[in-house]
Amino acid sequence: MLSPAHRITSAADYRRTVRSGERIRGRHCLGHVQATPAGTSARFGFIVSKAVGMAHTRNLVRRRLKAITAEFLADGLTSVDVVYRAHPSSANASYAELRDDLRRGYSRIQQLSEAKLEAVGQ
Repeated sequence: MLSPAHRITSAADYRRTVRSGERIRGRHCLGHVQATPAGTSARFGFIVSKAVGMAHTRNLVRRRLKAITAEFLADGLTSVDVVYRAHPSSANASYAELRDDLRRGYSRIQQLSEAKLEAVGQ
């Protein structure tokens, strides 16, 4: 479970990240990444619409996404806001498939975070 410090909770933050963040396409999810000031915690938000399936399916997908993002935090990710929008295909994806999908985008998220830190340092 993600701690409150690592969750995007306000609608304004969701909107800002989705509208102005860089998109990272995946097979089962679309990620929106927005750099934040250096030294801030990485925060995550999840959009799992009814197109994904019934409530229990959406909750399962959301729980899996939260568990995967907790791994990113353990790797030391900071200074970004990330919103994941689950595609309907995520309902039939296994945990391993979702993790692989998000891992491919994770390297891009790290690059954005490092570029932001370098820009602030100059």
